[in-house]
Amino acid sequence: MLKGRKYPNTRLRRLRQNSNIIDLVSENKLTSSDLIQPIFLKENLKGQELIESMPDIYRYDDECALKEIENIINSGINTIAVFPIIDPSKKDKAGKEAVNKNNYISNSIKKIKNNFPEITLIADIALDPYTDHGHDGIVINQEVENDETIKILSDQSLLLAQAGADILAPSDMMDGRIGSIRNTLEKEGFKNTIIMSYAAKYNSKFYGPFRDAIQSSSNLGNASKASYQMNSSNIDEALHEVALDINEGADIVMIKPAMPYLDVIHLIKDNFKIPTFAYQVSGEFSMLKLAIEQGWLDKDVMLESLICIKRAGADAILTYAAKDVSKEINNK
Repeated sequence: MLKGRKYPNTRLRRLRQNSNIIDLVSENKLTSSDLIQPIFLKENLKGQELIESMPDIYRYDDECALKEIENIINSGINTIAVFPIIDPSKKDKAGKEAVNKNNYISNSIKKIKNNFPEITLIADIALDPYTDHGHDGIVINQEVENDETIKILSDQSLLLAQAGADILAPSDMMDGRIGSIRNTLEKEGFKNTIIMSYAAKYNSKFYGPFRDAIQSSSNLGNASKASYQMNSSNIDEALHEVALDINEGADIVMIKPAMPYLDVIHLIKDNFKIPTFAYQVSGEFSMLKLAIEQGWLDKDVMLESLICIKRAGADAILTYAAKDVSKEINNK
């Protein structure tokens, strides 16, 4: 910190005189390339349906999804993350539908990449959309079984890589799954497939609307994911988790949620210097969106929240506001 500089020789307001100067000396910029748009794809749906707990966010059938992806691309976004909602009749205790070679999400990914080969597609790796109990892994004797789960996650990863996913995103928080997935991909010739690990995924109460979106909340009920997702009180543990995943072969690490965990984002980026992404999760988005709609907060609060996440150290941000914010910043 400089010493000896005093008013009036130093007037910090000189650099705030107008918007051009403010932009000129801005320390952080948010661009469309920093944003990733999640999209929900629903099996056996005709058209689209609103997710009640997420304002202006929809579940799509394949045809409507392609139209929405075109809108996303036209907004300036070049990366999407897809999340499946499968037919409830296909859910079981082991999530076997996740490794069905002809399952819904695999076919949807193929259609998306055939229509938009230029888009970067992130595929979620987890079992909660496929299990009848709503957990991210296989449950045996009322426990989420780690080693049995990573076997099916590795098979799921290979299947989605074969379908055309550019980035695989294990979001389950099982121990050792990154190494297992990386070994499977290498063995099967997918050495260039990127792994974006949800390395520091907290056991957060901000996920509620997402679980509504993928229709897993009723399956999970009052059960807790505390045995595998991180304790929100911990930060040293996040460093440990990230270090393990990097050593096992992760190319990108993800912190989730984002806004309440800015300190975690900053610390991980500062320590590891690896591409570090953050997920502005459904609860964060819905709170801000509803407050904007009610007139309690200015509409620019969404953009401000994303700039804060970027300032903390995030290289890219998954946010349900990506398309709209991209339009906004490109129109300025």
